[in-house]
Amino acid sequence: MTLVGRFVRLEPLAPHHAPGLAEAAQGNRDDYAFTPVPHGVDEAIDYIAAAVAGHAAGTSLAYAVVAAANDRVLGSTRFSRFDYWQGPVVWPLVHGLPPGDPLLATPDAAEIGNTWLSPHARGSGVNLESKLLLLAHAFEVWRVRRIAMRADVRNMRSRMAIERLGATSDGVRRAHSRGLDGAVRSTAFYSILDEEWPLVRATIESQMSRRRAATRRLIDA
Repeated sequence: MTLVGRFVRLEPLAPHHAPGLAEAAQGNRDDYAFTPVPHGVDEAIDYIAAAVAGHAAGTSLAYAVVAAANDRVLGSTRFSRFDYWQGPVVWPLVHGLPPGDPLLATPDAAEIGNTWLSPHARGSGVNLESKLLLLAHAFEVWRVRRIAMRADVRNMRSRMAIERLGATSDGVRRAHSRGLDGAVRSTAFYSILDEEWPLVRATIESQMSRRRAATRRLIDA
């Protein structure tokens, strides 16, 4: 479903977003060293096709971040890594898709990531409101117990943004995977638990109120 905020809408990625997605990703490619971002319309089409396939399989739910005032695409974000805990929680947990139709299932935990914004949207309240919409849906509609986030340990901009939300550090997994540049990367992990959500929500809303003027100027441009 579409998640609607004051300044932005999160629309499930669809083929008609390809031109706007490509336009949002224009600029210095060095800005996208840590997150997969499509370059050009053809790559945007492939990016969306992969997202739609993930949605159909129930493994992810990707969104276009769209300015409410002018329908301009500002970037993308998504839910992924859904966990479903069937019945009483036992150990070890069995992760994967739930029985039945995955599109009708409600996850017990999930991850938010693959977030990127156009250069001119950074530093405004766009990311804050996008995260607020995702987190509110996860905790207040799905009633998840945990939302996780992660970042390449070298990506200080993303790590600082996650920490400003009020997420708790779960530590760094060393030599965790390969980064987009081919180097072996370590990964910083964060989480927000359901009992922490009210305080996190208040933190985000406080930050959004301080950036409201900048956000309004951005989306009205």
